[in-house]
Amino acid sequence: MKITKLIKPALLIAAILGNGSAAAYSPEESEVACKKPRFTDFNLTTYNATENIEVAPESEFYFKISPWVNPSTIKLSAKNQPLAFTVESNNSFHKVKAKLPAALTGLFVRINTSAKAALGCDDQAGWLVKVAKQ
Repeated sequence: MKITKLIKPALLIAAILGNGSAAAYSPEESEVACKKPRFTDFNLTTYNATENIEVAPESEFYFKISPWVNPSTIKLSAKNQPLAFTVESNNSFHKVKAKLPAALTGLFVRINTSAKAALGCDDQAGWLVKVAKQ
């Protein structure tokens, strides 16, 4: 009888301690809470070998980034060279606008972008385009 009286409180204490460790902070929780930037609506036609569609030299292009991105962290490059761009922001998205440099005429060009979200997550995206010769 005395043993069963001791086992019940011991099981209760073990259950309480077990639940406490399950509620502790874990690194996976921070990843779930942090929303990565989303890059959408790139307006130029991306290169596809079967269709072989080219974009005009010195084309203006844009894309949108999710509103939780810090606009000052946006980076944009073409052929690994930084590009000048403008950002128009509203409550729904940031619209990034830029123009392909004339020096890229007749080339395959990888346009890369990256940004950080307000909570610290970052992400990147890119598009391959083929620029027509003049």
